[in-house]
Amino acid sequence: MRFEFIILEWSAYADGLTRHDDWLRWAKGFPQLPRPLVETVPALAEMPAMMRRRVDRLGRLACQVAYWCQSPAGAPMVFASRYGDATRSLALLGDLVQGQPLSPAGFGLSVHNAVSALYSIAQGHTDNTVVVAGGRASVAAALTEAAALLADGAPEVLVVYYEAPLPDGYAEFEDEPACEYAWAWRVARPGTSGQNASPALSLELCGDEADGIADPGTAGWPAGLAVLRHLLQSIALRDITAPAPLLRHDRAGTSWRWSAHA
Repeated sequence: MRFEFIILEWSAYADGLTRHDDWLRWAKGFPQLPRPLVETVPALAEMPAMMRRRVDRLGRLACQVAYWCQSPAGAPMVFASRYGDATRSLALLGDLVQGQPLSPAGFGLSVHNAVSALYSIAQGHTDNTVVVAGGRASVAAALTEAAALLADGAPEVLVVYYEAPLPDGYAEFEDEPACEYAWAWRVARPGTSGQNASPALSLELCGDEADGIADPGTAGWPAGLAVLRHLLQSIALRDITAPAPLLRHDRAGTSWRWSAHA
């Protein structure tokens, strides 16, 4: 199973990394994860104040990159996160243990589609929105959903991916380095009119013994950052060389082979 995309536009946010130039230097350099927590949370000035006050810090990262990478009216969206807002969910469980009544607003904002809903309401977006959680393979699951939407006739899809470290009560269950970050891509089918110069990305689901290169610098990274770096390397090094295909084992029994070129 193979999917191919072109990236019409991209944006990303992590600690000390917000501008395109920052991210391209990061992609060209020695593999290094951003710091675990963002020191400066985005102001999210694009969102109306009454709506903005309901968005937590992880939601602000996700909404900010979505605003920076905004799709035309009517384009479907895919939001994806392995854990979503686990901090808010754990706080609600603590209230239950203590016999406290649950806040309806707190509960409504803890569900996995809350961030996409807030962004959609603020944007007046009424088209299809899919929200995905697929464990370590959440990035591949998000792009698979985007491929399905494109195959169904969508001219392009906005994909928003975001993660944050688990709160203290859940931290012992972390199985990969924890980092707070978000990115957004506007993706379309190859050959879209007037977009031949856009960077391209292919995603292939393979058997567990697939041939490819598991980048030793990013093998233990969360897939969201490893795949972002792989794409940005193709942009940063376009005049030198294309990065070798990236092989990821983010789902038991299968491999994902990512190939990017500018």
